Amino acid sequence: MRDHVIAVDVGTASVRAAVFDAAGAMLARASSPLRLKRPAPRRGEYSSEDIWQATVEAVKAARAAAGIAAERIAGLAFGATCSLVLLDRDGRPLTLSEDETGTFDTIAWFDHRAAQEAAELSGFDHEAVLHSGGSVSPEMQVPKLVWLKRNRPELWEQAGGIFDLADYLTFRATGSDRRSLTTLSAKWFYRGDHVLPWPLGLLEQADLTDLREKAGIPEFILVPGDAAGRLTAIAASDLGLDGEVVVAAGLIDAYAGALGALPPPDRKADGELALIGGTSSCIVGYENRPVFAPSLWGPYFSALYPARWLFEAGQSATGGLLNHLLEVHSAGGTATEEQHGRVIARIEEMLQKRGPGFADGLDILPDFHGSRSPFADASMTGMVAGLTLDGSFDGLCRLYWRASVAIALSLRQILALLSENDIAATNLHLAGGHRRNPLLTRLYADATGLPVLVSPTEDVVLLGSAIHAATAAGLAPDLGAAARAMQATPLEIAPDPALADYYARQYRRLEILQACREALKQVSG
Repeated sequence: MRDHVIAVDVGTASVRAAVFDAAGAMLARASSPLRLKRPAPRRGEYSSEDIWQATVEAVKAARAAAGIAAERIAGLAFGATCSLVLLDRDGRPLTLSEDETGTFDTIAWFDHRAAQEAAELSGFDHEAVLHSGGSVSPEMQVPKLVWLKRNRPELWEQAGGIFDLADYLTFRATGSDRRSLTTLSAKWFYRGDHVLPWPLGLLEQADLTDLREKAGIPEFILVPGDAAGRLTAIAASDLGLDGEVVVAAGLIDAYAGALGALPPPDRKADGELALIGGTSSCIVGYENRPVFAPSLWGPYFSALYPARWLFEAGQSATGGLLNHLLEVHSAGGTATEEQHGRVIARIEEMLQKRGPGFADGLDILPDFHGSRSPFADASMTGMVAGLTLDGSFDGLCRLYWRASVAIALSLRQILALLSENDIAATNLHLAGGHRRNPLLTRLYADATGLPVLVSPTEDVVLLGSAIHAATAAGLAPDLGAAARAMQATPLEIAPDPALADYYARQYRRLEILQACREALKQVSG
């Protein structure tokens, strides 16, 4: 009997896979690291073959640990970052660069090489820009494609299959090149609510009228819950499964997290948002109506649930900022989970003794990799005020704590923007790696004044992909039914009212430092 599914989440640094039963219990989880090349500041590249092999390793390890036979796996679903895979007309990798470790054919999601192209697109008078929050991000695929055509014309000439990573994985698994409405809506300017979904006028202005030809995008698009096909014989052999496994349409990792965290439409109350925190953070919600706001990506029609409008705000570097601080500080080191744990344990001691103000006087703006929301400025940089010559471990802990506070206060600022645009948040459903960071979990509640809901499921992003896999495989009639069957009741972390005044003052300090940054920019300009 096929009554289990496998969920895959391809993140920035690793691939994670897990086996779930039809009730949403995660039986086992495994991960495999990814090889990431950083050829220049604000750039990153992967090898699609490496990603596939890491996926294979994680899937095999998870199923072995779960002790579930291949014949009991009904479905498989991929969630992935919005990295961009480049293939030629025959499906072979197009080499962006190479070094002694191999070749690289995939532009990382966080890569900002197309900043100039994104700025140009932002100046177009087109509704696609409106659906990008009024400012196109270099993390979207269309500016990256413009960059590729201009700067690597030899690759553009050979191109015949350019994929969002989640769509590439379904292609690799099934042989089908059908794309997901979710990926196309969020990163390719596709309009699922239009009879003519492609922005032909914008593509003509951008000299990308050959986009669909070079990317190899067919006319038929998959919606969430659809099956892309069954595993090919080669993919089944690679993954240790069989050809009866149904593969779901691809999902963006943050939207998989939203699917796992947020209640389905018949249970969702107004103002419920998902906070998916990893290397970056995404604040995702869906409504019955289209919602527009500056720096807000979307709204995207039916990109998660049918006839609902999905929207997304974001922070470009959150977990990535904390990793960076560990790795550049003299008392830090490699940003392992163990090293984060050491720092967090010491901060907990300092909080117990002195309260949240133990590092006051140290103020940080967390925009070290630009700002998605609320400023929509990929060129924006972070700031640190109040540094001393302290290179001790406690000095690192103070910096880590204040960076965490800044991340939470930046989230508060995003929620204020949403409130100004008729989206009044009532709670935050937390998903992603931040769920395992007790400092951030409490800070998100205390700094925003909102309850944070934490699922007992260890990995909610994988749960979202499991819900997707179960739907595509027919274990549930639709996404809502699968979510009702597989989601568990979350634990609520309430904000501490005694800290409300403290974080209000800290929020004011954040705004003052932002004003200083802007003033300095005006002087230097």
